[in-house]
Amino acid sequence: MSCRVEHPAGGYKKLFETVEELATPMSVHITGRLPTWLSGSLLRCGPGLFEVGSEQFYHLFDGQALLHKFEIKDGHVTYHRRFVKTDAYVRAMTEKRIVITEFGTFAYPDPCKNIFSRFFSYFKGIEVTDNALVNIYPVGEDFYACTETNFITKVNPETLETIKKVDLCNYVSINGVTAHPHIENDGSVYNIGNCFGKYFAFAYNVIKIPPLQADKEDPVTKAKIVVQFPCSDRFMPSYVHSFGMTPNYLVFVEQPVKINLLKFLSAWSIWGANYMDCFQSHETMGVWIHVAEKHTGEYLNIKYRAAAFNIFHHINTYEDNGFLIVDVCCWKGFEFIYNYLYLANLRANWEEVKKMAEKAPQPEVRRYVVPLDIQKNDVGKNLVSLPYTTATATLSSDETIWLEPEVLFSGPRQAFEFPQINYKKYGGKDYSYAYGLGLNNFIPDRLTKLNVKTKETWVWQEPNTYPSEPLFVASPDATEEDDGVLLSIAVCPAVGHKPSFMLILNAKDMSEIARAEVDTDIPVTFHGMFKEA
Repeated sequence: MSCRVEHPAGGYKKLFETVEELATPMSVHITGRLPTWLSGSLLRCGPGLFEVGSEQFYHLFDGQALLHKFEIKDGHVTYHRRFVKTDAYVRAMTEKRIVITEFGTFAYPDPCKNIFSRFFSYFKGIEVTDNALVNIYPVGEDFYACTETNFITKVNPETLETIKKVDLCNYVSINGVTAHPHIENDGSVYNIGNCFGKYFAFAYNVIKIPPLQADKEDPVTKAKIVVQFPCSDRFMPSYVHSFGMTPNYLVFVEQPVKINLLKFLSAWSIWGANYMDCFQSHETMGVWIHVAEKHTGEYLNIKYRAAAFNIFHHINTYEDNGFLIVDVCCWKGFEFIYNYLYLANLRANWEEVKKMAEKAPQPEVRRYVVPLDIQKNDVGKNLVSLPYTTATATLSSDETIWLEPEVLFSGPRQAFEFPQINYKKYGGKDYSYAYGLGLNNFIPDRLTKLNVKTKETWVWQEPNTYPSEPLFVASPDATEEDDGVLLSIAVCPAVGHKPSFMLILNAKDMSEIARAEVDTDIPVTFHGMFKEA
């Protein structure tokens, strides 16, 4: 008799089961007391459809986009969800098969086509997915669901209806952008994307979408490139997930997780691969940190270097007396980050995943300090003069500045990820608090508050409960940075599980204020926003 060993998070894989959208919003059961001032909508994106006909999506990042909304109004809460009607979704449902290749799932050619039509279709170019399952953000008066390609999808935040697909390539020279733009208080949107130039020259372009103007024209049509960062390798661009921004500078961390461009361009037409198959390590390059002036677009041609690490999310970046403070969530080693991606393979063996996690290098929250004023006679010296950090920056004789970090958070097989801050008031500024999703053996089983100055932490955790990224909402009369609440969607998929619920925590001490329980299963969500009423 075979013995099956389960991962410690017994029912976690139930988060990857297909659900149905709702025709109308449903009421929820509230325990605790909602803050009287809290009014608006928690909007979240994630996968909700994991098979089409007889075909399954292989990866968590491939499930078709589902948009969720918890609406809080006059002390009442409702829950609603609808699929984002992207081309990837509509065509899949129409043809009853996976039509467009996703991150970890290859779309096989239409079996109804003969071999000649399939052969000639290879010369029409790569068909890029518009599966907008990662995040949602505002542009002017509109809202867009997005993934990490050049397509964003306009949605109605009230009804969750899909309005239209927008191709950013029609307005700026990019081949894809992150799902983590920076949004200034005036509505300006900054994002970074990769760009194929002449002769396969590769670069990273920062684009700016202006706020809505008096002419009421769609701000997307006025998008422009404001900065171009060079690429360390002509044929091997780095994977880009996020970037740093201050009032005066843009910071891009070029990491050693690389995309083999030649393999990527031939993947579909020659050997039938997906996006994930094109990742590979180039750890000998270390990490290159690029800096540019935000308003002039001037690239600072300074060689900032650090030992190899990998990154999904920046926490915050700010300026202090001639230095840039760059706080990031770090994953050490390509094997570790690749295993993290493997975890999300829907056919992963949980016991193998556990073994991977136990052997993996420890993830950390790190602070790098980047000096802006460089004097050539400072060779061999630590250029960091700030009294509150142990991070160093040493100028070498070849004019390279070698950066060593200060570790702000580290725990055995625990990661502080999906970080959030009081962004409206402290984004790009000196700050004290970050809020994150705690990953234990890769499993999101807690919410953590981190004081980046004292390294003190607070934790909310409940058995067999898996929360989502915590979003900070400030109190209207806030006088301190952490005056407000955290909103998260918590799911409980184990046998005999509790209802899924929207969790409301006091951002000061991580104590529970209230929860809004839903009588339906909710799959995993990635990112989102709170839209104030």
